[in-house]
Amino acid sequence: MYTFTILLIHILEMAMKKTTVLIDENLLQTAIEAIGARTKKEAIEAGLKALVKNFNREALRKELGTFEIDLTLDELKRLRNAQ
Repeated sequence: MYTFTILLIHILEMAMKKTTVLIDENLLQTAIEAIGARTKKEAIEAGLKALVKNFNREALRKELGTFEIDLTLDELKRLRNAQ
């Protein structure tokens, strides 16, 4: 049985809350094995962090849009390494 959790479970890092959800055991076990998690909690938290990171990255991409830069790949690498 699949349960979709609401992404509004954005809990402050210092706050912890016990939540009961129904999760597909096969999916959870696959996730645990895929990332090498030691616990179910670790796998679930890693998944939520990945979702939030991906969402934020996509939001930033949409916010910035696209633009032309007149740099070669080598120049861009040099600038990145200079910092």
